[in-house]
Amino acid sequence: PTPMASPKTKNMRIGILTAGGDCPGINAAIRGVGKTAITEYGMKVFGIASGFSGLINKEYAELDEPQLSGILTHGGTILGTSREKPYKAGSGRGPQVDKPKLIKKNYREMGLDALVVIGGNGTQKTAAQLSSEGLNVIGIPKTIDNDVFGTDITFGFDSAVWIGTDAVDRLHTTANSHKRIMVIELMGHHAGWLALYSGIAGGGDVILIPEIPYQLETIGD
Repeated sequence: PTPMASPKTKNMRIGILTAGGDCPGINAAIRGVGKTAITEYGMKVFGIASGFSGLINKEYAELDEPQLSGILTHGGTILGTSREKPYKAGSGRGPQVDKPKLIKKNYREMGLDALVVIGGNGTQKTAAQLSSEGLNVIGIPKTIDNDVFGTDITFGFDSAVWIGTDAVDRLHTTANSHKRIMVIELMGHHAGWLALYSGIAGGGDVILIPEIPYQLETIGD
């Protein structure tokens, strides 16, 4: 066993999956969880392909330490992702599969002791539902929108803020040259964090966010 591995953790089996949109830092999170589990606690780590689809279709592979080296700064996710929502009723043809039941069955057949779920709001909601049904689930909040409840800063948000701020900075010169007012729209789903942070950093005169009601007439004045 490794120096820090204990009889309680040695040979425990954990699965890691990434779901939803990609963002900076996912591979770093996979590496951090996987390397720590393998080298410090003697666990076996399994990468599950394409989000919850991989759990449904039983697509996975064991990860070793060499596979987790060199991915720290890579974009995207080495595991692949999907927007599969197992608790959402499908509209496809043919008999509907009970996906949560299948996930629980495959979780047990894989011999997993825990499942690490890396994803945003919808992903963590699914993780919570699986947890309530008896699976051991650890959620890692990932989203550029920063809209996961109970989290101060989600990873991916900081990179998005810097990109948004850079875009605002670049438009300043064009606006000044043409004596124009620039209206800049940023991502964020139903949350105004990106617009607020980038707007303040970029020196915006007016910042509109969904959390605060506004009237266009007032802005025009």
